[in-house]
Amino acid sequence: MSIYDAKLFTEKTIGEFLDDLVASQPDHPFILYPDRNLCWSYREFNQRCEDLAKGLLAIGIQRGDHVGVWARNVPEWLTFMFATAKIGCVLVTVNTNYKLHEVEYVLRQSDMKMVAIVDGQRDVSYVDVIYELLPELRTMPRGMLQSAKLPRLKSVCYLGQEKHRGMYSSEELFALGQSVDDQVLKEAMEGISNHDVVNMQYTSGTTGFPKGVMLTHRNILNNGYYIGERQLFTKVDRVCVPVPLFHCFGCVLGVMAVFTHGATLVMCEQFDPLLVLASIQKAKATAVYGVPTMYYAELNHPMFKMFDMSSLRTGIMSGALCPTELMQRVIREMHMPEITIPYGLTESSPVITMSSAHETLEHRVHTVGTIQPNIEIKIVDPDTGETLPPNTTGEIMVRGYTVMKGYYNMPEETAKAIEPDGWLHSGDLGQVDEEGYYRITGRLKDMIIRGGENIYPREIEEFLMTNKRVEQCEVVGAPDEKYGEIVCAFIIPAKGAEDLNEEELRDYCRNQIAFYKTPAHFFVVDHFPQTASGKIQKFKLRDWAKELLGIAPKGK
Repeated sequence: MSIYDAKLFTEKTIGEFLDDLVASQPDHPFILYPDRNLCWSYREFNQRCEDLAKGLLAIGIQRGDHVGVWARNVPEWLTFMFATAKIGCVLVTVNTNYKLHEVEYVLRQSDMKMVAIVDGQRDVSYVDVIYELLPELRTMPRGMLQSAKLPRLKSVCYLGQEKHRGMYSSEELFALGQSVDDQVLKEAMEGISNHDVVNMQYTSGTTGFPKGVMLTHRNILNNGYYIGERQLFTKVDRVCVPVPLFHCFGCVLGVMAVFTHGATLVMCEQFDPLLVLASIQKAKATAVYGVPTMYYAELNHPMFKMFDMSSLRTGIMSGALCPTELMQRVIREMHMPEITIPYGLTESSPVITMSSAHETLEHRVHTVGTIQPNIEIKIVDPDTGETLPPNTTGEIMVRGYTVMKGYYNMPEETAKAIEPDGWLHSGDLGQVDEEGYYRITGRLKDMIIRGGENIYPREIEEFLMTNKRVEQCEVVGAPDEKYGEIVCAFIIPAKGAEDLNEEELRDYCRNQIAFYKTPAHFFVVDHFPQTASGKIQKFKLRDWAKELLGIAPKGK
């Protein structure tokens, strides 16, 4: 038997696994929000999930339906995650930084039947965006929406007690569910398979549009378990999760790693260094998650030394390479000698390799650890597909239980990503040494990683090209001390728009695309560097950006 066919940790569904935990440790705390003194045991949380599940069934949500959540890490985000899993729905996670242009695309492409929202974030009112997209919502009965723009969407839920015309409130759904017989839920749960899609997360792609990555119960439950194993989790662990739940970092590395070990989630509604430090101290957290910029913000906060970090021992740093100095400070000043580093991609559920709790400093900062159990990795020549020997750079490919079911309604893109024999293309370049430690050395794709967020230039380019004053657009990344990389856009103005400037372009992005995708710099130029065949040389544009930003001497 190959490792590809090896027996996994569990073949249960998320609903079955939760029921078993409720039976074995009903009063053990599952979810804590220290800032609001909220604590739900496994039994209390399960009851909320069942009430919400019955409420969803009562308004016509059925197995296979797509239900979106566009919200910060509020408590009901988690309730929706497990309630939809119990009745066989697909939870579609919506990036909280999205604005109108991006949200409209996801609502339509996902065939979403229902979306749950909060008030908004930063300068974006989610309520206003939804009403702008769905003006019919103000005039139609709840649950009976008929939208010309989004014909599949039938219901909107506001996560809170406030009343908004045409929307359910989450409290109403809970109350409605409490009046539904338990037998209705029991019947809805019958026949759900762990191979069913339970979660759909949108990741940008080289096609220029986000793709819905379809992940199953089997994918994320098992990946979460092995992630927790590398951190030596047991039920006594309390894991502080300030990273967003809409991302794999939050809902798999966070929720599923904790859930599969019967441990406790210490939640932060959104990242704030002071809130994280206070939550760690109050909950006596044993682990905390974050990208390097988050750890910098915590360590450099003027009140850092006022908080007791001695309960910590492990956690995850992901999203960008960790500088040696930062790793040393986290280990020493945050008392995290067992901090771990993972590598993966949404399409692989996501973690492929990960360091262990007892790794050397060298391996923590210069590698992404070793292969996770029950999967295969190979490094191949991108041109020939030939498997390469150790210490040779090639594309990383993975096969096994972690591989996604595919991209939703994108069969051609799925076929490009997954070979007929099950191997998934990562698009990342790396190598492995003789000890089995992997290093990431580059990207086949033009992806930009800004503070842990994956950004694909094509998506931004296609958006900027909707501006009639833009003739051509190319987007590249430039090095940045704080974020690792920042977004830079080179623009050739349309005829008659020679006065196009950075302020106008920035205004065009406002309220249309997420702030982290909005270019930090716009450079209006009259041409792009090209090859003899006319192909634009993005590597030269990256050099131009460095020169213009004073990062590299002119001509280098």
